[in-house]
Amino acid sequence: MSKRRVLVLCTGNSCRSQMAEAIINHELGETWEAFSAGTNPSGYVHPLALRALEEIGVPTAGLRSKSTEEFRGQTFDVVITVCDDAAENCPVWLGGGHVVHIGFPDPAKAEGDEEAQMRVFREVRDGIRERIVGYLANLAHA
Repeated sequence: MSKRRVLVLCTGNSCRSQMAEAIINHELGETWEAFSAGTNPSGYVHPLALRALEEIGVPTAGLRSKSTEEFRGQTFDVVITVCDDAAENCPVWLGGGHVVHIGFPDPAKAEGDEEAQMRVFREVRDGIRERIVGYLANLAHA
C-alpha cells in the first residue's frame, strides 16, 4: 500500500508548517508522506522551530523553506492550512485534495526573552502533535 500524501501550508514556511512536516514524517511515516510550503516563503527554517523539534527527537536534516510553486500540479490526499486565521490570510490551494484548516498562532511573533519565545514554540509543536497527527492518524484508519 502506498503512503498517503499531505501538504501543510502557511505563509512563510519557516515555523508551523515546517514543524508539522517533520513531526508527521517522524511519527506517521509508515502511512503518510508530508511536505510543507508557503505562499511567501521566508527562505529559512526558524532556529527555534528546529530546536523545538530536536528536543523531542524529531530529525531536522533536509528541512528547508519552500514555495507552493514547487508543488504545482502535484496531488495530495489532504492539504492542511496552519495559519492563525484571525491574524493572517491563509493560503488557498487550488490543487487536488481535501483541504482542512487547523490553525496555530505564529510562534515567530512570540515576544520576550529566548526562553519565553521557546515556550511558545513548544506549545505550537505540542499542538501540532495533538491536533494534526491525531487527525491524520484517524484518517489512516478510516
